[in-house]
Amino acid sequence: MQETDRTPRPAPGAARFVPDPGLPVPAELAERLAAAADDGAPAPPGGSRAARTAAAGYYERRGLPGTAEQVLLGPGAATVLFAVLAAAEGNVLVPRPCGPHVLPQAALLGRDVHTVAAPAECGGVPDPFALLETVRRLRAEGGDPRILVLSPADDPTGTLAEPELLHEVCEVAWDEHLLVVSDETFRDVLHHPGEVFPGPAEILPARTVCIGDLGPWLAVPGWNAGFARFTDDEPGRVLRDRALEVLARLRACVPGPVQAAAALGLDEPRSLTERAAAANRLHAAVASAVHHELVAAGAMCRPPGAGFQLYPDFASLRPALGRLGACDSASLERLLAERTGLPVLGGHHFGDDPAALHARIPTGPFNGATEQQQEESLDSSDPLGLPHVARALAGLRAALADLAAGPAPPPGPPPPPPTSPAPGSPAPGGPSAEWTGPGGPADAPVPGVPGLADPGGPVEEAPAGPAAPAPREYRAGGGESAPEAGEDGG
Repeated sequence: MQETDRTPRPAPGAARFVPDPGLPVPAELAERLAAAADDGAPAPPGGSRAARTAAAGYYERRGLPGTAEQVLLGPGAATVLFAVLAAAEGNVLVPRPCGPHVLPQAALLGRDVHTVAAPAECGGVPDPFALLETVRRLRAEGGDPRILVLSPADDPTGTLAEPELLHEVCEVAWDEHLLVVSDETFRDVLHHPGEVFPGPAEILPARTVCIGDLGPWLAVPGWNAGFARFTDDEPGRVLRDRALEVLARLRACVPGPVQAAAALGLDEPRSLTERAAAANRLHAAVASAVHHELVAAGAMCRPPGAGFQLYPDFASLRPALGRLGACDSASLERLLAERTGLPVLGGHHFGDDPAALHARIPTGPFNGATEQQQEESLDSSDPLGLPHVARALAGLRAALADLAAGPAPPPGPPPPPPTSPAPGSPAPGGPSAEWTGPGGPADAPVPGVPGLADPGGPVEEAPAGPAAPAPREYRAGGGESAPEAGEDGG
């Protein structure tokens, strides 16, 4: 019998919002960071020239040539995105679901944010027809939508947008004069070797800001090294200068030692690119295995294509989960974290309907609990066959089976002890017995309920209580309405 590991390992506080790749820091980057550790000088806002030049080279190798003057660095992709949103004008459009930091940032800036449903096949981009309808409706109502945030390699869904779909979305953005902000944090964590990342900057080069992060790609999420590339024209320069001013006023700078390591990572030496390719093969294998377990348990989930996270919908398990107290995404988050030990986030963090049963499941924890186990997973040609990975997957399988089964029924009252019939009395069930029900004669008391007689015959069940409220669907602009027939939670 296979051993299962179901020890809870909750992530502390806000760390849950950043999925952990579950891999050790590459030794080459750690050595560069340590070599620069004595650099205690204040770091310049926007990054050093060496780091910005390295970032410009990173984009040039991806078909987006430019200079260091088009780039800035900040402490993490989320902080860089905040600076870009603060520098740009107008209200914000995002796909639903979206990254966990977008909606809070827009609220802090006092911007209206409108979610547009993503298509069934992927997340990170809105349905193009719904996007066009939303923009025109908002403007007819006096709104000012000008910014479209995309995530082609998506968090939370772990999917990769189809190029044809992205083209249609970019056509709407062009026609409606929207600034595209492309969060490309996971663009280098693709599951299929040789697959081309569909970036909006290749389609709308004059109207796209690209945002990246070293964390997911090089397994250093705690270093907070994010960067952005702006267009090489007057609007792009103005936007970059404004974003740089935001970072400077917030004193949001990347420390000097981290910038030195980031410059090395962005230069992409062969040793780091080979390690990143091995990490992507591991993420693909583990994410596929976790996806299989989720679907086998009855959840609906898009197949993974990027990153190390999945976004299942547990609507089909609503009756069983409801009996366990999970009736919305917040209570589902608590239940899944308790039963699986994973740092789960409910769908309400991603702009989804709070009544729906969506959650983000990270796959990084399956790589191992120690650096030695993680290195073994990284080096293995068959990571799913490693004992620690197999135990973690078996633990997830057992936890999901328990959830799908729901709570065990409460035990009934113990049967009454047998009694010997009086001499000369007919045995129960004989021709003169007065057996009218499971409780005995018609006037016999119901066991355990003093004074209440068993009426005999079939027992009528109590009428069912009111049905659970139908999940709500949040429309663009913050409105809500009842779902159409057959829908369950988005």
